[in-house]
Amino acid sequence: MTAIVTVIGKDHKGIIASVSGFMSGNEINILDISQTIMQDYFTMIMLVDLSDTALEIGELRAMLEELGSELKVKMSLTHQDVFDAMHRI
Repeated sequence: MTAIVTVIGKDHKGIIASVSGFMSGNEINILDISQTIMQDYFTMIMLVDLSDTALEIGELRAMLEELGSELKVKMSLTHQDVFDAMHRI
């Protein structure tokens, strides 16, 4: 099962380290990643593999929102099927 994780917020040190550490610590593999700084804003989108995590998707969403709050960024998780359906022409 794959999902899209987005991270957006004011840039500061430690965002990538914290997010990737969270993923690793919860057996979530980052398949692809793109990040950039737009003026003072950090933006990142990741394609992640949830196959090995013991977390349910709702629990994972809540944990990512909490991590985002700690990092002062907005984090969201969307199942890839939902993401694809939302962006189909």
